[in-house]
Amino acid sequence: MTVIGRWIGAVRGALGFLTRLPIGYRDGDWEAFRATPAAFPLVGLFAGALAAIPLLGTERLAAPTVALGYLLSVYAVTGIHHLDGIADLGDALVVHGDVERRRDVLKDTTTGVGALLAVTITVAALALAGLGLAELPVPAAIGVAVGAEVGTKFGMAAMACFGHAAYEGMGKQFTDAATAGSLFVPMAVVLSAATFVWPHPGVLALCGAVAGIGLPWYWANRYLGGINGDIFGAANEIGRVAGVHLGVILWTLS
Repeated sequence: MTVIGRWIGAVRGALGFLTRLPIGYRDGDWEAFRATPAAFPLVGLFAGALAAIPLLGTERLAAPTVALGYLLSVYAVTGIHHLDGIADLGDALVVHGDVERRRDVLKDTTTGVGALLAVTITVAALALAGLGLAELPVPAAIGVAVGAEVGTKFGMAAMACFGHAAYEGMGKQFTDAATAGSLFVPMAVVLSAATFVWPHPGVLALCGAVAGIGLPWYWANRYLGGINGDIFGAANEIGRVAGVHLGVILWTLS
């Protein structure tokens, strides 16, 4: 496979995994995606732009309507399968026991109270973030939404490059395929974009999303012995929420 072919395959694989867009898989796409962490923020840019379309109505529609449109658009574009990671993380957070017990809870398909609470808080937090975006000028609102999506995907790329998998599974497929040097390209892409739009609040949202990724990552390393697929999914949701809220806060205070 040529370099260009590998990149195209990686982006197709990333779109298939990170979004609900009807992108057909081809042989080798999944492997190319796992070995190309730069595909994470590239897809984040595209998905974030699509999800931000309802924010074009911030100056004409009521704020709650715009917020609902943004919430629905995010999950229409990215899907809800990453919320499964939030649900499993919620159950693991409240369980009593050692590392093995928490790992067992992550693998359990039963939905507990911790899962329900975690998903509810996450969705509510994103809806409230959308309400904050609805109060911003259109360019700022779109910039924050896109910046948060790029940031959370960049954070996932960092997890793939530097993370340690707790056990066999989805997480290990990413950590085994990516290397520390693989983060150079996505970092260059993100820093170049951030420099180009600085001091746009979208840059601050991007930084907030990356910081938000660190929360589940740190917890997983400490209490699970490493990351797994659920942590990738949870980090995606937490990073987005953290990024949008920080972008809205800093814009409001400026």
